[in-house]
Amino acid sequence: MLSIDGNLPSRTMVPTLLEPKKASAVGAEAQTPALGETKPAEGVSVTFSGASLKAANAEKAANNDIEESGLDENVQKLLKMIRQLKQQIAEKMAEMSSIMADKRLSPDQAQAKLGGVQAALGGLQAALTSAYASLNEAMKNLSAEDAVKAAALVAK
Repeated sequence: MLSIDGNLPSRTMVPTLLEPKKASAVGAEAQTPALGETKPAEGVSVTFSGASLKAANAEKAANNDIEESGLDENVQKLLKMIRQLKQQIAEKMAEMSSIMADKRLSPDQAQAKLGGVQAALGGLQAALTSAYASLNEAMKNLSAEDAVKAAALVAK
């Protein structure tokens, strides 16, 4: 997975390698560029909006405390995963509330939508429980000081 960094250029040129030309049947020498030479060619260009860059920076900033904690990489990954799952659960809860408050939906439509959201919520909660269990197992190998740090970070 690629990480989006705020320092990326908005357009990127991808150089292409030129294939050497084959000599013609007449035997005339064809000029071929060396294989190591590249010619910049405009290919795919990607432009990031300001909003996407801000969102990427905000997500990165939200986990700065975890990255700067000095904990094992595995523990940091678990802490980030737990935060992400908590955020997704909060979003699904908000979606459930908006479905229940939507008066335009018939009771059957609302029930059908709620069923789908509840199923997704159940999966997220199971994943969160699994992440907590993995973190608990990983914390057994930490010092007391690091275990306190991890517990404080998971509580945020």
